Amino acid sequence: MRDRAARRKRTLLRWWPVAMVAIVGLVAVWAMRRPARVDPTVAMREGQAAVARGNYSAARNHFLAAVQAAPADGGAQLALARTWLLLGEGLAAQGAIDRAASAGVTREALAPWRAAAALAQGDDQGALTAAQAAGEAPVALRAKAMALADMGDGAAGVATLRALLARTPDDAAAWTDLGRVQLTLGDVGGATQAVSRAVALDRRYPAALVLAGEVMRSRYGLIASLPWFEAALRLDAYFHPALIEYAATLGDVGRNADALAAARRALAARRDSPQALYVLAVMAARAGNIALSGQLLERTGGALDGLPGGLLLSGGVDYVAGRYEQAVVKWRALVGTQPMNVPARRLLGAALLRSGDAAGALDVLRPIALRADADSYTLGLVGRAFEAQGKRDWAARFLDRAADPVAAMAAPFGQDDSTAVLAQAVVEAPGDPRAAVSLMRGLLEQGRTGEALEGAQALVRQSPGAPAAHVLEGDVLMAQRRAGAAASSYARAADLRFDQPVMLRLVEARVLAGNAAGAADTLALYLAQNPRDIVARRALAGLQSAADDDDAIDTLERLRGDLGGRDALLLAGLADAYVAAGDPASALPIARAAYRLQPMSRRASHAWGAALSASGDGARGATLLEKAAAITPAG
Repeated sequence: MRDRAARRKRTLLRWWPVAMVAIVGLVAVWAMRRPARVDPTVAMREGQAAVARGNYSAARNHFLAAVQAAPADGGAQLALARTWLLLGEGLAAQGAIDRAASAGVTREALAPWRAAAALAQGDDQGALTAAQAAGEAPVALRAKAMALADMGDGAAGVATLRALLARTPDDAAAWTDLGRVQLTLGDVGGATQAVSRAVALDRRYPAALVLAGEVMRSRYGLIASLPWFEAALRLDAYFHPALIEYAATLGDVGRNADALAAARRALAARRDSPQALYVLAVMAARAGNIALSGQLLERTGGALDGLPGGLLLSGGVDYVAGRYEQAVVKWRALVGTQPMNVPARRLLGAALLRSGDAAGALDVLRPIALRADADSYTLGLVGRAFEAQGKRDWAARFLDRAADPVAAMAAPFGQDDSTAVLAQAVVEAPGDPRAAVSLMRGLLEQGRTGEALEGAQALVRQSPGAPAAHVLEGDVLMAQRRAGAAASSYARAADLRFDQPVMLRLVEARVLAGNAAGAADTLALYLAQNPRDIVARRALAGLQSAADDDDAIDTLERLRGDLGGRDALLLAGLADAYVAAGDPASALPIARAAYRLQPMSRRASHAWGAALSASGDGARGATLLEKAAAITPAG
């Protein structure tokens, strides 16, 4: 008996260390599973440090931990609300403000933040009301200024912010807001100065870096803006505004994998973000996955309804799916808000024609089709609309023009309103350069070029940072056939907003002024920033061909690779380039394909005839060259 007891004792002693290790391990696992008690003071300190670093996402997490540990701490709730506002989350900020009020924070202390929260939720009138109650608090004045600008009174918004900055000149947030309003008003020069001041004051303010990226994108192009968005994301990898701009810009540049990653990160930062879903929908549409694009748009829950980008893409999804009437509704709304949007008019005309409304298509397309510089697609749509009405003579005229569109000098579109109405708009918004530009364009449309030029030059002196003023001056000078002077105006506009319309104007003016090299340099600079732009690549190929530059072949071949082999004019140009380079063997199949696509096109007939003649088939070549001359006689 004693032996058994002794053995049990020896066994227990032998296994005791093992048991102790197991118990310690269990305790450690339990301790790791149990959330560590958060010290709210430490969490607040870490949150404030994260805000100072510009990492608002991390700051939010620290402040959330603080309020979970001490929900009755009004200071912690207010710190969380301010961070939600820095992240652009107005509804979450409103909840934290209400909890801060319940915790004893005074109404006066919360009033400015209520104004900011209303603004972040899109409640402009609520922001104005709350800002009125908050007095002269900088946060409230900033909310008031942005609400005024959102409601259409940008000049009042600028005045409010300038008055604030006169008192607080080192307020980086106010400088950023001023730059945002000025950019919206078209004052790119003013926006540049404002955001430069904001960044100089605080390089750890992500909103300023994002605005700097947008300004750089406007002034110089897509690629120039990327470092600024990347700088913002180095501060806060989940800063939603930076991710959206970064993803959209990457997609336009053609870096699709990077764009997809940025858009997905934006969705992680803000669940079901409409902006992120829109970027993904655009990428899906570009990849040809229209069904996925439509599904992603549906997930936005109507948040993009009424916005130009959402209307354009949603209408495209409906059109491809054969829902032409729905596409008409969306594209008509887009044209209603942007009557000068030529691509939108083309799309609406196509949808109306598909839906059986040929008369409606003609009404929409008439302003484009009657212009000397009308494009072949629009002319073809108009021709088919006349065919649908049984008017074959009219159809033939426009289809012939579509087969061989004339390269005419572009003229600006006119204004729908009378000059009296436009002049009254200037009186009502004296600080808004957009109203003055509209008035001068109305004068230009009436042929009053002298008055228009005088007004345009006055506007340039008044708003030298507004690219629209310089473009207007150039347009008036072009109407007076002063291409050299117009090129100078367009160059100043391009320094402020180097987008496609300004680039095309500058190229055209330089060509007409005899500066082909300068036109080519403009195109090369633009394409360095916008490598996927189809219109710019076509224009570059035209300049190269005119200069007998063999590089035209490479430019046109890359275009054919991107667009496919259904563009007869592109194929004809490529065939001509091969013939000019002394390679008729390569030109023949391309020219033949162009001719089969459009046998009544002068350019296609001439391209095949030239290729046949250069290959030694002079008889057939001469026949086709004669046909080309008959379609469009010389002179």
